[in-house]
Amino acid sequence: MALKRMDNVGIVVDDLGATIDFFRELGLELEGRATIEGEWAGRVTGLGDQRVEIAMMRTPDGHGRLELSRFIMPPAVADHRKAPVNALGYLRVMFAVDDIDDTLVRLRKHGAELVSSEVVQYQDVYRLCYIRGPEGLLIGLAQELG
Repeated sequence: MALKRMDNVGIVVDDLGATIDFFRELGLELEGRATIEGEWAGRVTGLGDQRVEIAMMRTPDGHGRLELSRFIMPPAVADHRKAPVNALGYLRVMFAVDDIDDTLVRLRKHGAELVSSEVVQYQDVYRLCYIRGPEGLLIGLAQELG
């Protein structure tokens, strides 16, 4: 049996609306929103009876998705949003963009801030940066040069 694809990356947030707006500004499309609840869902996650509001965001090419979740019951129990880049575990999502400078201007209107003070160029191949997005989420941006 072969792996078919990576279906999505999940991110837990407090403010689902603001996070959807941020990722729309980045260029993702809202595929759908729903509330998932009941013991059947808790059997998947191991959380028991749960109620979660989710939004599925899709990249323009249709190959990548983010599942944004806001837990109503049980509430979120840990906060890793301020973790540095070298923290253990899942930490960031990297997006390829056409124009990193324009993307930063648009995302700053939604509270994005550079992690360091600059966009860095790697040889003649990429311009790269990490930003903190809504709720401190760590996001990578890469612009291919040439």
